[in-house]
Amino acid sequence: MRTLTANDAKRNFGELLLSAQREPIKISKNSKDAVVVISIQDFEELEAMKADYLKHCFESAKKDLANGNVVDGENFLNSL
Repeated sequence: MRTLTANDAKRNFGELLLSAQREPIKISKNSKDAVVVISIQDFEELEAMKADYLKHCFESAKKDLANGNVVDGENFLNSL
């Protein structure tokens, strides 16, 4: 993943937008990683993957509940 400073990203914003269409671009500020710029297609795919994962977790929890595979929350926390 290519990294640009915030100043370079600002000076070459058009190039940043074109580059982000091909691969994610990391932007650092004050020598610390700040953000990653990705294409809208990559963003939408990532959001869809997150939604699918949450749906899977919800369906799994529903099955556990239906099968009686539950744990009392207070007992669980006390066991930690």
